[in-house]
Amino acid sequence: MKIAKLAFGLICLAILASNILTMSRWSEARGVYDDICYLRQAHLFQRFGAGGLDTNAVRDDDRYFEGKLKEIGFAERKDPIRWPCHNPMPGGKVVLQYPPGTGSLLALFPEGHQVVPLYIAASLIVCGLALSGIAMARTVPSVVGAGVFGALAVYLMINPAKASYSVAPTMALCAVAGFLTALWLTRDKRGVLLIALIGLLLGASVNLRLPNALLAAGYFLFLGIPFLWTRSLATFVQGLAFGAGVLVGIAPTLAAQAVNAGSALATTYGSADLIAPAFDLAILGQYLRDMQIVLIVLAIGATLSLLWSGVRHVRQAAFVVAGNLVVNLGFFLSHPIFTPYYVVPIAMLSLWTLSFARLLQPAEACEIASVRHEPATLGALPR
Repeated sequence: MKIAKLAFGLICLAILASNILTMSRWSEARGVYDDICYLRQAHLFQRFGAGGLDTNAVRDDDRYFEGKLKEIGFAERKDPIRWPCHNPMPGGKVVLQYPPGTGSLLALFPEGHQVVPLYIAASLIVCGLALSGIAMARTVPSVVGAGVFGALAVYLMINPAKASYSVAPTMALCAVAGFLTALWLTRDKRGVLLIALIGLLLGASVNLRLPNALLAAGYFLFLGIPFLWTRSLATFVQGLAFGAGVLVGIAPTLAAQAVNAGSALATTYGSADLIAPAFDLAILGQYLRDMQIVLIVLAIGATLSLLWSGVRHVRQAAFVVAGNLVVNLGFFLSHPIFTPYYVVPIAMLSLWTLSFARLLQPAEACEIASVRHEPATLGALPR
């Protein structure tokens, strides 16, 4: 088993090294609208600190964004109304549509060299958790499972994570949140601080992409439905702690919306991005032809497998994941695919949670599972 752990660990490290080599060659001038808009956000934070939450177009007095638009040959760069990723607000301001998280992370690195270190940092977090999972495995099948999944998770930091600067940090947050969720559910006594931290991380993910708000849905269902049934004080306290963590985590986005749109609950996105859900076989067909379907199938399959297991802690992790998958897939499968990563966050959060839940299950449960799958000896075979 040690040899298997070493082999899979080296595979993950090799993929990480290959990723870093590839990332080091990336250019921040790909000509993609989203890229330069996130870089403008980072530039505002570097200039104004927390004041960078205000993305009013008039703050481009140093012509930073205009210069970025000139680099990609954008003809109407002098007219903020025509700027990509920006929308007019009722008060007359033209503001950036994205929540502030991705720009604030990019701002941690020197201008001109922001994207590569962000991706490398996120990849190191993911690879670290993948190696931890391999080290925690106690049986050969669990080593293989943790190793294959770890290698896949590290690879995904290149594709599809390169499609948007917001995906890489989202993937890292999902990995950490998945580990903490499994840790919370596999303990006999569930700590309030731990569930509050999970809520904080999931809330913080909303600062990267607004649809990440749906990642918390399964947790609210898992905590809310039992409370309505039992009226348990312990369940209420845990639900309150989780909700408070989510609220604190999402606070930067609420503040940015208050500054830019005039209300914490008003969106900075335009009407073109606010598509009403519509269940259509054509949309389902888009997902069936997309790489994301592989992750969806893996997440659903792993969830069903753990739901059928006889281990209480593992089944509870599967219940959280099942609720999350139902809500998230119900939302995304009713919206057309514009980019190849819409369901990647929920799929990876689900897979990280289920993987660590299996790895963290009590030793007795592992022994029982091992006995169930152990082949019969020759002496036990019928004559």
